[in-house]
Amino acid sequence: IAFVGSFHQWNPLKGTYNYLGIENYKNVFGSKLFWRSIGNTVIFTVVAVTFRVVLGLGIAYALYSKLIKHKVFYRTIFYMPTVTPLIAVAFVWKIMYNPQIGLINRITGLNINWLFNGKYALGAVLVMTIWKDFGYAVVLFLAGLYSLPKDCFEAAKIDGASGWKIFYYITLPLLKQNTLFVVVTSIITYMQSYVQVMVMTGGGPGTKTYLSTYLIFNEAFEKYNFGYASAVSFTMFVLIAIFSALSFKISNLKEM
Repeated sequence: IAFVGSFHQWNPLKGTYNYLGIENYKNVFGSKLFWRSIGNTVIFTVVAVTFRVVLGLGIAYALYSKLIKHKVFYRTIFYMPTVTPLIAVAFVWKIMYNPQIGLINRITGLNINWLFNGKYALGAVLVMTIWKDFGYAVVLFLAGLYSLPKDCFEAAKIDGASGWKIFYYITLPLLKQNTLFVVVTSIITYMQSYVQVMVMTGGGPGTKTYLSTYLIFNEAFEKYNFGYASAVSFTMFVLIAIFSALSFKISNLKEM
């Protein structure tokens, strides 16, 4: 329905559903706001996915090894934000970023209006998102680590391999499927991020935190321009499919 609607001037309130051909797509690709939202979405996705994988794998490996005691306690602590509703977490972090009463400025000793400063707003939303989500990767990587064959590590230790070499040459390749799964699911998730932007910044200041999904929501449910919103939605569907396919392609190339 949305794909067909993307070729129409579609306004449910006015009852209009007029065929426009590819006019909506021309408007999409000619819109500076669309390209700004795409740029923000790509930056948001790349940074969030990178930190989710790196933090998730690093903490999972620390929990798996003998570096951390009381492992059950830390697993719970790291995973708890993941199962907390995003809208609740976003509200709490919005208060924490408040320049007058927020905890962030008190801890850092800075006096920055994080969510209303164009230099920091997107980064502030990213920090909250990464903090909330990396526990998901921790759990998946831990499951992968505990399923690895122990004889590979024992043989490497007998041959005199250092801990770093064992991690780089044995652990990482064996965790390839887990990593790929985390990367692909994270790309799909973060390219559809909306709630944290709606709650924390409303796309501002200006359009500094406008993500593609926020643009879709704004066009559909505030301007009631469902045809244009559908065109943006289908464009995003294609981009997500391309990013996911590239992830699989890169993974397959590394196997060769």
